Amino acid sequence: MIQRMLYSYLKKYLFQGKAIIITGPRQTGKTTLLKMIMSDFSEALYLNCDEPDIRQNLQNVTSTHLQSYLGKSKLVLIDEGQRIENIGITIKLLVDNMPDKQVIVTGSSAIELADKIQETLAGRKFTFHLPPLSWQEMVDYHGFQTEKRLLNQRLIYGMYPDAVLKTNLQKEILTDIVQSYLYKDLLLYNEIRKPDLLSKLLIALALQIGQEVSYLELANLLKVSSMTVEKYIDLLEKVFVIFRLSSYAKNHRNELKKSKKIYFYDTGIRNAILGSFQPIELRADAGALWENYVISERQKTNQLSNPYLKSYFWRTKSQQEIDLIEITADAMSAYEIKWKVSGKRKPPEGFTSCYPHSEYGIITPDTFYNY
Repeated sequence: MIQRMLYSYLKKYLFQGKAIIITGPRQTGKTTLLKMIMSDFSEALYLNCDEPDIRQNLQNVTSTHLQSYLGKSKLVLIDEGQRIENIGITIKLLVDNMPDKQVIVTGSSAIELADKIQETLAGRKFTFHLPPLSWQEMVDYHGFQTEKRLLNQRLIYGMYPDAVLKTNLQKEILTDIVQSYLYKDLLLYNEIRKPDLLSKLLIALALQIGQEVSYLELANLLKVSSMTVEKYIDLLEKVFVIFRLSSYAKNHRNELKKSKKIYFYDTGIRNAILGSFQPIELRADAGALWENYVISERQKTNQLSNPYLKSYFWRTKSQQEIDLIEITADAMSAYEIKWKVSGKRKPPEGFTSCYPHSEYGIITPDTFYNY
């Protein structure tokens, strides 16, 4: 079984008087993670909210009923908690009235779960995100050399657990995730009135990874308002299909200040949206795929090891550019992400003159594991 980094990280948050909320896309292993945690405890109760009787026992209930239903269980694992009506109230009753119990709740729909718990659980929860598998998790599972040899495959098929483990069915698995799961959470909301628009928008975004995105240009392409495009992009980000990077600027005259780039959490999902699984050596988009993969991997690593770090890109009106800027309270790091590099490269003069104390590195397939 592949050990998730979040599994070890969560342990210090157990039994601290707060609920633990785990969100993430469908099919990334949240149920498997719960069962890993459960195996460490003899008095654990797993509740699958896909089951109607379990939903009935957890919604609109009193603390007395909950105490009776949960019995002596010290660890209560609630899977797909967004299916429970008034789940926020249920968790609040658990936290406030049963301090000897630890409740962990998963939810595939960050929007729906957040709506149900945000105000109710203020000050009573820790929230974590479970992304697709990471490079480090696969190194721990396969070993460094094996995983390095599989890098090109990861760029094409991504890091969803099923696609990683069932290599003979990768195309079918990813296509099924896109067709059966990707839109499922979004289409539950009244805001999504044009499912065809969602599909067309995802294709347009998949073709623009690594490029600055203009909501107005997308709106003209899709024949809708830029406000509609921005709303749909916001929803896609909340269900962990894409994420945005903003441009970094400190009021230097030549810097772009309001630009954005959009990346996919998983390159395999991006390629499935396009129906494009050609080998990396035959692809015109190899550089863009590599940039997306590296930035996504940095996001996975930083969310646990450095959750307060902020990520950006940097570009000037004269087209000088840095692919990734990472900012902490006391340091700035700048990275260029290149699929192929010839000769030595230096950071753009415009960047070094504005930010002379920043660290600089070039991330290539030969060096990326150092980062």
